[in-house]
Amino acid sequence: MALFRSLQAIPLKISLFFCFFSGLADAQLVSVDSLKRADSLFIAGDQVNAARIYEMALAEGHTATDPMLLKLASAYEQQNDVPRLLYYLDVYFERHPDDVVLRRMNDIASANNLSGYETDDLNYFYLFYRKYGLYFLLFLLIPAGYVFTVLMLKLVRKQPVFSRQKWIFFVYLILLLIFTNLPEGIQSGITSHDRVFLRADPSAAAPIVEVIGRGHKLSILGTKDIYLRILWHNKLYFIRRDNVWII
Repeated sequence: MALFRSLQAIPLKISLFFCFFSGLADAQLVSVDSLKRADSLFIAGDQVNAARIYEMALAEGHTATDPMLLKLASAYEQQNDVPRLLYYLDVYFERHPDDVVLRRMNDIASANNLSGYETDDLNYFYLFYRKYGLYFLLFLLIPAGYVFTVLMLKLVRKQPVFSRQKWIFFVYLILLLIFTNLPEGIQSGITSHDRVFLRADPSAAAPIVEVIGRGHKLSILGTKDIYLRILWHNKLYFIRRDNVWII
């Protein structure tokens, strides 16, 4: 009897399977059609409605292309929505680190009294890391590989290996690991509300240390429940996740 019921359920499962993928395909077609319509509106000069359709497609899970990010930035620049303009420029910058984009964001932020976009040493280090980090990492791996090979040969040949050599190699690997992972472990975000509360602890009962406006860029160092641990003017605070556009 159980076997008979299982056999009866197979056609239903197959139907649901094909219905799911049919609906998914229809959704993708709708998304593509919407994007084509948005492109047409943008070319025609209706950037407001084009941006609305682009963002609807993103909310549905469509991956933003580079041209879409630049079009959204242009649309919000036309609307004088500086925070959203900076957000889409920053997302584009994450993909294509470029000094021109960095300076452009700094100029816009300076003109609107927004913090976090300064062209300081830290941002230039991040720019350098994003552009040339892979090549620099390969360059650092060459001496590490050479020293590792020498140490292994000494161990195989049962030759003495001095403790100082081991420690130097160990410290070098630690620094290499930090260089590789530290920038990737730090996210950025832009405040999305006019009144954003910075708290000393991740709790609604914690005292409000400072109130900042919309459009400031923050460094995100971790999470705690619904709060983000952020760095603001070299001090650690907590901020609600829903008050930030995470880049």
